[in-house]
Amino acid sequence: MTKYHPGSFVTMTVLGMVVIAILPARAQRVIIRDEDLAYPPTLSAGQTLVTDSSPEFLMPPESLREGVSIAKTPPTVTFIFYPEQNYPGKPWSNWGDGSVAKGKFYSAIGDHYAIGRGEARHGTGTAFVYEYDPQTMKLRSLVNVSEFLNMPKGHYTPGKIHTRVDMGSDGWLYYATHRGSPKAANDANHYVGDWIFRTNPTTGETEIVAHAPVPKHSIPNSVLDPKRMIFYGGTAAGPDSPQQEIQFFAYDVVHRKLLYSGSNGPARYMILANSTGRLYYVPGNADGELMRYDPVKNTPPVAIGETIGVRAATVETADRLVYTVSTGQRSGDATLWQFNTRTEKSTRIGTVAVGGEAYVASLDVDPTGRYLYYVPGAHGGGCRDGSPLVQFDVKTRTKKVIAFLHPFYQEKYGFTPKGTYSTAISAEGDKVYITWNVSRGTRAWDCCGLAIIHIPESERTP
Repeated sequence: MTKYHPGSFVTMTVLGMVVIAILPARAQRVIIRDEDLAYPPTLSAGQTLVTDSSPEFLMPPESLREGVSIAKTPPTVTFIFYPEQNYPGKPWSNWGDGSVAKGKFYSAIGDHYAIGRGEARHGTGTAFVYEYDPQTMKLRSLVNVSEFLNMPKGHYTPGKIHTRVDMGSDGWLYYATHRGSPKAANDANHYVGDWIFRTNPTTGETEIVAHAPVPKHSIPNSVLDPKRMIFYGGTAAGPDSPQQEIQFFAYDVVHRKLLYSGSNGPARYMILANSTGRLYYVPGNADGELMRYDPVKNTPPVAIGETIGVRAATVETADRLVYTVSTGQRSGDATLWQFNTRTEKSTRIGTVAVGGEAYVASLDVDPTGRYLYYVPGAHGGGCRDGSPLVQFDVKTRTKKVIAFLHPFYQEKYGFTPKGTYSTAISAEGDKVYITWNVSRGTRAWDCCGLAIIHIPESERTP
């Protein structure tokens, strides 16, 4: 729900027109229906992207907690809407984590449609993979999943990419699909299971790596080991699957071979130790005992006696450390953890909340290993805390907000960044990419946009 101050000016875009209204003293909100908005979403005056730097990025909300600092220098922020959002989704959403490879940012969004939840104008659900090139400052669509699959009418088509989008050592992007509606993944809709894909961003070619590696299960969780070319997944069962537990699996994407599959898997995220090739996860979707899978042994995962939360995780640093965050959805705060892949020991290092929101679905560590970056309020609550980008110093264990993007974008352009499941940091540590679920006045959100936050050098120098 978007909140406004009574008596204030509110700008919004309706059917391509920017409307400015003064809310009466008793007004609390204005809610717009998705179908009343213009598609594709556009910026003002025909601009394809906007770049801003303003002291308003450093203005805190009332919810800011004591002890949280604010950057002294405003960042420069570029914003662009994702292309191909040409009709109302249910809604258009980002659910899977993006990544940076070879200097470019890769991410995915989907329309959340599926058979059983209603059909879009084009048919069943679909999802897209994108490349953002910071040199050209352009977003390029690489694949439309529904067009690529070209399934017969009445057949299940996925409306989400809920996994990571990772580049392998072969230069291809690897990712998997997930259902828009749980009820759609059933026998009546000819559901066999979801797909692992790979896309070559240079040639634009897309291939199916595997269809239904776990039968009648979709794949909302993944990470690719780019060195050993193993795709790790955690699944979600379709309603007609005889096996309703979350499955963990390891798939060799070079030889197109399932290495391992077993129950008691991870719902949302995993830890990859790139140095050893070992994969770690907590079963289910809460803090718990960490499991280890060793691809060299290729035996069932074993518990290592460490408790940790893994709703999101960073890559492994040069010091062989991985940082994770506990599930913070519907909670007052969430724990940040440090996991040493050499000793296999976990340590609590802090919490994530800077205001009232604690749900973090993507976590990044900068190239120095000193700073973590994240956005609280993943499932749409971020604007209540000003849609902040937070920097956590692992040495001092302190939190600093680099920028508050709300209400700046709502007041200047008529939209609100609500939350994200996808952030990534450049190899230089100077840019953070955030795929936002965006509201143009709707109750939840209605489209997706990309913000590139250029972090001032003074704010990332100890």
